[in-house]
Amino acid sequence: MMPAMLDIRFIRDQENLVRERLAARGRGDEVVIGQLLARDQERRRLLQECETLKSQRNAVSKQVGALKSKGQDASALMAEMKQVGDKIAALDLQVAELENQNLPALLTIPNLPHATVPTGKDAADNPEVRRWGTAPKFDFKPQPHWDLGEKLGILDFSRATKIAASGFILYKGMGARLERGLINWLLDLHTREHGYTEVFPPFLINRASMIGTGQLPKFEEDMYRLRDDELYLAPTAEVPVSNIHRDEIFRADELPRYYCAYTPCFRREAGAAGKDTRGMIRVHQFDKVELIKFCHPDTSYDELEKMVANAERVLQLLGLHYRVVLLCTGDMGFSSAKTYDIEVWASGQDKYLEVSSCSNCEDFQARRANIRFKDADGKNRHVHMLNGSGTALARLFVALLETYQQPDGSVKLPDILAPYLGGQTHIQAR
Repeated sequence: MMPAMLDIRFIRDQENLVRERLAARGRGDEVVIGQLLARDQERRRLLQECETLKSQRNAVSKQVGALKSKGQDASALMAEMKQVGDKIAALDLQVAELENQNLPALLTIPNLPHATVPTGKDAADNPEVRRWGTAPKFDFKPQPHWDLGEKLGILDFSRATKIAASGFILYKGMGARLERGLINWLLDLHTREHGYTEVFPPFLINRASMIGTGQLPKFEEDMYRLRDDELYLAPTAEVPVSNIHRDEIFRADELPRYYCAYTPCFRREAGAAGKDTRGMIRVHQFDKVELIKFCHPDTSYDELEKMVANAERVLQLLGLHYRVVLLCTGDMGFSSAKTYDIEVWASGQDKYLEVSSCSNCEDFQARRANIRFKDADGKNRHVHMLNGSGTALARLFVALLETYQQPDGSVKLPDILAPYLGGQTHIQAR
């Protein structure tokens, strides 16, 4: 049976805290929590009854043995013991049924926000933590990326729609090379400078892995699934990489463990109807380099700050203006205990775009995926797991085009990318 995020004992012992933190998320979990606790109370009552019957059976069994050793008739006691055994078996089935009823409900309860997360309803309540750089100024009206990309011949949205559907991208020529170059540069940066180990995971993922990171069952409708197999297209590299160590136990000296990975990401739901439908802001398929950490609970919040710095370094090296915001309780992801979003400035649209989201999930995912470590006392404990975009390519691509566009419609790219683009630093119309 797959472990759930919140241990039922924790909910029982910390009921007020659980209700308070879930309420801060704006969640309507009151009924679910009540049902969980009622079933758990009945389960514990049945277990106590079962233990009493087992003690009775043991006592009767000793009496039967004593009678048989004296050559006396024990048939009445044996009949009584059979009845007790039947009751125990029936109680075991009832206990299992209650546990099976609680598991789906437990899987739908999100993580509890960390105490440092501000209470709020939505993105409007997210406090800004810091900014880096300044938004570029132009002597001309900057164009949005969809116009730039079409005129430069590096993006073709109409043909992507013809090939697949709306919400997909066709990169061409230098557009394709820039996308590939960015992927390689990001992987090199995080492995060479930030200490991550690169992995190249499967892009198809089984249901257990999706449950382990919290995508299922809550986001079932948002996922692309194969028709003939219970396999899902990766919504993010977070899912396959986080499951590398599912059902495993680390030695304490093996922590922290850092991984980074490139995958295409597939999302059936690409945003609200009519919102950000132009260009490549909200699409069904995009590339991303993901950062994953498995670490000791005592260091996980230090590791979160380091991960955010790793993602910020990407934008700093590219000279892109950005800000960091701390997500409030009402805007957090399902699995997160605390999340920072990094938003890059898009000059052609005169707004910030989320390009990275870095989260500490604490032991939420580790409990679901049964990932533990053996501490100094020899006790098995759940690791803390972190994930972050390092970064999402579609919006990074957008920010580069819109930030570095020139008056003639060309784009001058940062010199740091030249080795990944065959020495080229300009994209010009042909």
